[in-house]
Amino acid sequence: MIATEQVSSLSIGIVLFPNVTQLDFTGPYEVFAKLPNVQLYLLAQTLEPIRSDRGLAFLPDTTFAQAPALDVLFVPGGPGINAKMEDEKFLDFLKTQGKQARYVTAVCTGSLLLAAAGLLQGYRATTHWLSLDLLEMLGVETVAQRVVIDRNRITGSGVTAGIDFGLALAAELFGEAIAQAIQLGIEYNPQPPFNSGSPQTAPAGVVARVTAASHNAQEIRRQIVQRVVTQLETAKITKVVNKPRLS
Repeated sequence: MIATEQVSSLSIGIVLFPNVTQLDFTGPYEVFAKLPNVQLYLLAQTLEPIRSDRGLAFLPDTTFAQAPALDVLFVPGGPGINAKMEDEKFLDFLKTQGKQARYVTAVCTGSLLLAAAGLLQGYRATTHWLSLDLLEMLGVETVAQRVVIDRNRITGSGVTAGIDFGLALAAELFGEAIAQAIQLGIEYNPQPPFNSGSPQTAPAGVVARVTAASHNAQEIRRQIVQRVVTQLETAKITKVVNKPRLS
């Protein structure tokens, strides 16, 4: 835990990209914005408006080039991750920030972006239930939990888990009392009308319907992940081959 008096300002960078899922980051943002001594950055390649996968527009306030060294790197998910998993400049930004950040974090399929950048190797993590197998393909030990904390890697599962993730990170940073006060302030007291929020509890027919509706999109993403895996393996082999030999 970081004591409040020990930091003048804690920097949290939220990485945005076209076709992001807005609730992946707006839920955590609501929590982050209530933390003490925090500077929030909405980061993107440019300052042009970003549209979510459902058409909502957001204004980044800091470009990747202008971003300071971040204490917390946070990556949401959404359909837009497909293009970003093979965007070298985007991945290089994540690598650079991730190497020095105190916490490297993601919600939903943002975990796939962290994995594509090589930032989840050797860590346990989670993602949206439809993409857990894709995260495994990227060499990550997956856990089907709402929030997974492994040292300084914190990941949340799908979409609405962003609020749980935000509160878990708040507790890591400033302690449970502050996190609980934020939870009460936003009245986060979920009482869903149906017990169908996970594949373990939803009726089999509902799971089948959602899985079928997502099949084509998941297959396209699977092909992208396979290309990323091949690139990562090639880079690893090249690194070994080019490693200086001791005389």
